[in-house]
Amino acid sequence: MRPAGPHHAPMALKSTVFKANLSIADIDHNYYADHTLTLARHPSETDERMMVRLAALALNAYRLQADCGGDGTLAFGAGLSDPDEPDVWLRDFTGQTRLWIEVGQPEDKPLAKACNKSDAVLLYCFNHAAEVWWKGIESKLTRLDKLQVWRVPTPQSQALAQLAQRSMQLQATVQDGALMLADNQRTVDVECVRWK
Repeated sequence: MRPAGPHHAPMALKSTVFKANLSIADIDHNYYADHTLTLARHPSETDERMMVRLAALALNAYRLQADCGGDGTLAFGAGLSDPDEPDVWLRDFTGQTRLWIEVGQPEDKPLAKACNKSDAVLLYCFNHAAEVWWKGIESKLTRLDKLQVWRVPTPQSQALAQLAQRSMQLQATVQDGALMLADNQRTVDVECVRWK
């Protein structure tokens, strides 16, 4: 019997854990809070995608107060590790999903499913090929009333990736719909464009 060589034993790749202390000052919604977050980065996830998740959470953190009166949970879902879970979700104290956030360029069916499970669904696309993806899928998403689609400009999502570290101290400022995310060295401005 041959010993199992490197090609015979599939290794389960583990997620890399990132920690972020995020201080949010959302001037638009009068929401000021510190969030201590854990992000599990799946082996196939890039820093860019992970940081877009974090930016999406920062942009929508005010909903914890606005939609749930502060009595809820805003957290990262399993993301790429579990296709049935959102990248970010907000649940109220009853466990009802109030907000489901996806990142990237998913198919229409998972988005339709998400709309059935949540009060609102937000999708943040960031890839350089997002326009091509959008042309192909736009007509399939028109009937999804609960869905909003936002385009994070690629240079901005790539700049966000530069902020990724295993342990992050970040300040997020939201003003006039735009996000300014900063660490001690860098500041990245993110202005999403609404597609739907």
